Amino acid sequence: MTAAPENRHFRTLFLSDIHLGSKAARTDFLLDFLRYHDADTIVLVGDVVDGWRLKRNWYWPQGCNDVVQKLLRKARKGTRIIYIPGNHDEFLRSFPGVHFGGIEVAERIIHEAADGKRYLVLHGDEFDVVVRNIRLLAYLGDWAYDAAIAINVVLAAIRRKLHLPYWSFSAWAKLQVKQAVNFIGEFQNVVAEEARRNQVDGVICGHIHHATMEDIQGIRYINTGDWVESCTAIAEHMDGSFELISWQKIGATADVMPLLRAPDGAEDMRAA
Repeated sequence: MTAAPENRHFRTLFLSDIHLGSKAARTDFLLDFLRYHDADTIVLVGDVVDGWRLKRNWYWPQGCNDVVQKLLRKARKGTRIIYIPGNHDEFLRSFPGVHFGGIEVAERIIHEAADGKRYLVLHGDEFDVVVRNIRLLAYLGDWAYDAAIAINVVLAAIRRKLHLPYWSFSAWAKLQVKQAVNFIGEFQNVVAEEARRNQVDGVICGHIHHATMEDIQGIRYINTGDWVESCTAIAEHMDGSFELISWQKIGATADVMPLLRAPDGAEDMRAA
């Protein structure tokens, strides 16, 4: 762990899959990240509020309020905030174009980067066959995911006591299952094809909790990751270049993990 970092300002920040209302949401990490990072525009790329879990069991601790208040405060200070709902907060899809406390709701947007390249921005659940066509199976998978996250919570507590950095069991386990790895690859290909149909240079999405930046047959595919497992965000610099930030915060120190180059040449994030 390093000393507290300097404040950083970006042209655009993309965050997704925060899952406020879930016991697994790392609101402490996110609040710390938002203290040190600001942007002209913040795009929330879906599943910010976990409506599925809140329907089953209401859970809204102070950390969830703090995240909402932090975002609203940024909006009042002039940051443009765009909220693209996902499947877990799909109740907001009935309000496209509506502003809530300065936060704009949109189904999807085309983001033009500083270098002139255009990116389709959407959550991505519409390309998940399980969520789209077999809703019951999706809910069952969600319950199984809760179990993996519960293990995460226990391991995180143990690692904190041992002064070890945060590590996600659920993210690790997901990447050990061949079917999950195949699903991630297929999801990326389908979303990239949607970008191609929209005649843009790339796509920025969330949904599958797998942060990465890579080129797929000429389309720049960027996934924001999540704030349950990997605690990641995508930042656009003033020159239009993108950075994947993994935020690992414990106590009064913070560590921004560098990107490692994957064997196939794609830029990817690897948890510590």
